[in-house]
Amino acid sequence: MAGPGKRVHGPLAGVRVVELAGIGPGPFAAMLLADLGADVVRVDRPGGGGLAINPEYDVTNRNKRSVILDLKTADGVARVLDLVERADVLVEGYRPGVAERLGVGPGPCHARNPALVYARMTGWGQDGPLARRAGHDIAYIAITGALGMIGNPGGPPVVPANLVGDYAGGALYLVVGALAALHHARVHGEGQVVDAAIVDGAAHLSAMIHGMLAAGSWQDRRGANLLDGGCPFYGAYETSDGGHMAVGPLEQRFYDEFAALLGLGEAADARNDPGRWGELRAAVAARFKERTREEWTALFGDSDACVAPVLSLREAPAHPHLAARGTFTDHGGITQPAPAPRFSRTPTEVRRGPARPGAHTAEVAGDWDVPGLAPSPPPPPPEDQETTYP
Repeated sequence: MAGPGKRVHGPLAGVRVVELAGIGPGPFAAMLLADLGADVVRVDRPGGGGLAINPEYDVTNRNKRSVILDLKTADGVARVLDLVERADVLVEGYRPGVAERLGVGPGPCHARNPALVYARMTGWGQDGPLARRAGHDIAYIAITGALGMIGNPGGPPVVPANLVGDYAGGALYLVVGALAALHHARVHGEGQVVDAAIVDGAAHLSAMIHGMLAAGSWQDRRGANLLDGGCPFYGAYETSDGGHMAVGPLEQRFYDEFAALLGLGEAADARNDPGRWGELRAAVAARFKERTREEWTALFGDSDACVAPVLSLREAPAHPHLAARGTFTDHGGITQPAPAPRFSRTPTEVRRGPARPGAHTAEVAGDWDVPGLAPSPPPPPPEDQETTYP
């Protein structure tokens, strides 16, 4: 418990996390834990690795601290196990078998700390025919059916960046699993391994769609359904200046307001007749081409028509609603999404910028009581060596 006047940075304050450095969903999951207040120590490898960008811009390493250890040496492994002994959660994203080969797999870690939550992030999972194969987000979402749902019916699937696989199906499920296992560990005193596979998470995200498919209300093809762009009142339309407006008035009362503001006239009656959806789509598209994105944004701004401008990454932080909520924040000269979600008693914040590799070795050695981490002082000069001063 925090003492009087002591500020608690998030609901996970006091939770210690060891992150074995990787790329993609693992660092993002560890960032989320750090945003929520956990003390995350990232174990970087000598010589770097990770994203091919300057570490000072790698936002997924914010709110963390970093030490450098060589897991290919006995001393490096020993120091990691020292950290594990004092940790609540370990996050790793190696291919199956790599952590075991290095000596930091679940076996030796649980031998040192039986209550540890060992959270493993992979694309294919810890077992199965593809478990040891290389892969990336696009392949993981491809075999789950998620990628095949996205795009126009006459073209190839559209790649949704790496949001659906790496982050939604991967990192978020890893965090949910780690927190659930942490709850179990604190109640029962026993840790466990969390096997978070992107293929599992991405498939799980489509639960509602599978229900609709079984009920006969979803067609197993792109651009033919209510939520995949097949519906003319759920999609994006180009404006006269080359911008786009997102349209989604699914309910009748919202649709009526949308149709009135857009000025659809009799074409609006095609809403409930899929056979006339082509006609309706053409009418909606023609109307949006008559004005700019800003003009349509102003027209729909105070309505319940469920219409919004499609903004770029650089435009989004300035949107009045996001600016009012502080959805984005500036820290260290970098505009970035603020921590989410929000808490009434234990507010979160960006406490520190991206951790530079190895920058906190001495600090962590003291805070976590791992003396072996501390850099060795330089040896004293030989007694017969003269020391000169400027």
